[in-house]
Amino acid sequence: MLVDGKWTADWHPVQATDAKGGFVRQTSGFRHVVTPDGGSGFRAEAGRYHLYVALICPWASRTLIARRLKGLDEVVSVSIVEPALTDQGWRFGDTPGATPDSVNGATYLHELYTRADPHYTGRATVPVLWDKARGTIVNNESADILRIFNEGFGALADDALDLYPPALRAEIDALNAAIYPRLNNGVYRAGFATTQIAYEEAFADVFATLDQLEARLSDGRLFLTGERLTEADIRLFVTLVRFDAAYFGLFKCNLRRLADYAGLHGYMMRVLDIPGVRETVSIDHIKRGYYSIKALNPNGIIPLGPDLPGLAPVRLADRPA
Repeated sequence: MLVDGKWTADWHPVQATDAKGGFVRQTSGFRHVVTPDGGSGFRAEAGRYHLYVALICPWASRTLIARRLKGLDEVVSVSIVEPALTDQGWRFGDTPGATPDSVNGATYLHELYTRADPHYTGRATVPVLWDKARGTIVNNESADILRIFNEGFGALADDALDLYPPALRAEIDALNAAIYPRLNNGVYRAGFATTQIAYEEAFADVFATLDQLEARLSDGRLFLTGERLTEADIRLFVTLVRFDAAYFGLFKCNLRRLADYAGLHGYMMRVLDIPGVRETVSIDHIKRGYYSIKALNPNGIIPLGPDLPGLAPVRLADRPA
């Protein structure tokens, strides 16, 4: 992590722990917003902003999906870090599916944080929304960036889809408040727990929430709030699509696979089939990224499975002799 702008220690997944040995996530440090009129200090302009993401990361994938669905591909440029985490965290490179940093020429993501704040202390996380004009980070909180893309770019974005419609905001907020700590972050609380009790509490939260969501979808609704896609669906989808490939095995969330939930699995595939979403999902990056975490997988072996229908078929013939 960075301490007063200096890289001081090798990357480690556990940022902090609570009294029970539970995983505690760092609070995002950059929380500015882009607005159509620029009243925030950051005016919506085509070509001004750049998004840094990792395809392994569910938080970054939220923003990548929103960028695509809101028609901002030509408005906000993007760089994708390599999937494997290094001792200095996220790195830019030439792994298939990754890109160099075309804006700042950085080798490691943490270099952007010290450009924005020479005395920054904390972890260098994705996503990052960068302002090319001012040479600084606008925001590194995925929930904020998702809403910035939904409403902050005004006429530059596609207004046919509102991911946070006023009539549904209370319901969306309630869903997010329930799903984030118990499922989105719950899988991390299970995977990075340092005590048995912390693991078991997180494990229980994960599967209680999956059971509740399965029941919610049992009435035949297409999405969480009914017939229309909202940000709540994007926030849930990014966890579901990683569940069997990473969380079930590596994070010990192994009571049931997502494939064992008929309603949730069908819902995940429904979101995946929305034009533009599938292109944001790389099971190869997801597996390479999660299984590069030395604390959880010291030998670095990447599993061939699972076979995920509609995503990444396992081809046993591709195995080396």
